[in-house]
Amino acid sequence: MSAKALCDLLLLLFVTAAAVSDLARRKIPNGWVLAGIATALGLQLWLSPERLPLAWLGGMATGFFLFLPLYVLRGMAAGDVKLMTMVGAFAGPWPAMLICFTTFLFGGVMAVVMILWQGSWRACLRNMRQLLWPMIARAAGVPLAPVPLASHASVGNMPYGLAIALGALVVQTHDYF
Repeated sequence: MSAKALCDLLLLLFVTAAAVSDLARRKIPNGWVLAGIATALGLQLWLSPERLPLAWLGGMATGFFLFLPLYVLRGMAAGDVKLMTMVGAFAGPWPAMLICFTTFLFGGVMAVVMILWQGSWRACLRNMRQLLWPMIARAAGVPLAPVPLASHASVGNMPYGLAIALGALVVQTHDYF
């Protein structure tokens, strides 16, 4: 087994465990994420010690900063941001970016399916209008302050760890098929 294959396999094991935990308990354990980050650091140092851990740091930063705005906007939980940071630690900056965008696609499909399944599409449209209208009005020159959603306004709780695992699976295994 090549070093890259080992790295990919370990990444997939970590994200699979996180996805299972997210599905079962709606929680991604911090200990699991930290163990993944430490494992990724060890692998990165073993695979390319001359580069220092630049791929490790760059990948973590990429995963973190691409998911942080969604956490700030209350679109996802902190565990999802930490999990994507761990994915970036394994994958490096460019693959982390690809995994993020692939994850966004899977997450969008999952969200639409959940909203339709639960019959909460009207509440979702109301929330979208409440979130987007102030931004649209300000872009048109009308000075409006953003209006926060009520704390109970969410239309669902999605296990985004599953979308992250699927995104990592698709991006990291495309070379093997």
